[in-house]
Amino acid sequence: MDTFIQFAYVVSGALFIFGLKQLGSPATARRGNMISSLGMLLAVISALLDQGIVDYQWIVIGVLVGAVIGGAAARLVQMTAMPEMVALFNGFGGMASLLVGWAALNPDAATFTLVTIILSILIGGVTFTGSMIAYGKLSERITSGAVLFNGQQIVNSVIVLGIFGGAVMFCLEPANHLWLYLVIALSLVFGVMAVIPIGGADMPVVISLLNSYSGLAACAAGFAVNNNILIVAGALVGASGIILTQIMCKAMNRSLSNVLFSGFGSGKTETTTVEGEIKPITVEDAYYVLEAASSVAIIPGYGMAVAQAQHVVKELSVLLENNGAEVNFGIHPVAGRMPGHMNVLLAEADVPYDQLLEMDEINPRMETVDVAIVIGANDVVNPAARENEGSPIYGMPVINVDQARTVFVLKRSMASGFAGIENPLFYKDNTRMLFGDAKESIGGLVREFG
Repeated sequence: MDTFIQFAYVVSGALFIFGLKQLGSPATARRGNMISSLGMLLAVISALLDQGIVDYQWIVIGVLVGAVIGGAAARLVQMTAMPEMVALFNGFGGMASLLVGWAALNPDAATFTLVTIILSILIGGVTFTGSMIAYGKLSERITSGAVLFNGQQIVNSVIVLGIFGGAVMFCLEPANHLWLYLVIALSLVFGVMAVIPIGGADMPVVISLLNSYSGLAACAAGFAVNNNILIVAGALVGASGIILTQIMCKAMNRSLSNVLFSGFGSGKTETTTVEGEIKPITVEDAYYVLEAASSVAIIPGYGMAVAQAQHVVKELSVLLENNGAEVNFGIHPVAGRMPGHMNVLLAEADVPYDQLLEMDEINPRMETVDVAIVIGANDVVNPAARENEGSPIYGMPVINVDQARTVFVLKRSMASGFAGIENPLFYKDNTRMLFGDAKESIGGLVREFG
């Protein structure tokens, strides 16, 4: 039985790695998710057998309950609500690691085991409450803006010192549970304090970072309970989360410390005003321009998610293709509220994967595009990132829609984006503003084609 269990662990690890590789492409992501899920099912059953928990009745009940919850979440939660659901899942993973570490507590354990227990509890606690705050921001149950107050860094420093001191004392006196409770309480508080200074538009970085934390917490829990596959799975999640976090930061040309501690977008606005004239356009006039276009680039942003316009956008793209136009979608890495947010929404609308072009792929083509349609995106298409050295987003890679022959910008109003700065794109000679709800505006264009 022991040989079988260890072999099952190896197979599970291989399935995790192969599934993670498959998740790297939208075309294979669904299969990768299934492969990884199968690996996790095998790992859980093997771990239960390894610990002598052979009551299959409870194993079956657990599988059924989990399947019902997962199936309900997959079916009932809207695709536009995926970011907050991912935040919840990260939080649950963190809490699970905290509880596993707590349950593994043994005052007679070796110092290394005590360290891994406290790390599992600490990282798990931070992940749980941090993810709950991220969920609140993404679902707009609390303010999505950065929350800052005087002396915030001092308060955080005191909390960190308290955590470190409590952890050291716990390792020295494991029988005194007061130190453990102190670490648990402070870790939960620190999770809140770590995320409230981060604004909603930086959530892609926060979610990927919290995902990494949940993996590290699981890895530490694996050491605490001496389970190899939990160590492997946690390490894979932690490493992939860190890599994704780095990709997100690079896409904004900002360091991780700047995202976490700067309070970017907390109300500081650019004082430079943009001169020019806004040129509105009607749905009817926009139709005539699109009807004559041979190349169209669609740049989705968070506004498309808010308007739940992905299906009508797909419908418009099909009509444009039937009219003889080449249609592509330009995806900025940090568009939306989670990594891959736009990819997920467009995949749900069955947009072909080969039409989804990353920023580095769409930018070289932009000068040949007849019409670029910007749907709810703002900062990720702001040419000030290239042209204005005094701009807060100067140096951030953006999609160069201003280089297209004509640009349609779909917005509800002239309100600035998360960065709180003016967008010179709106005032350029080749830009036309199509005001209103994105879903209704695109629907109007679809009706014109019909």
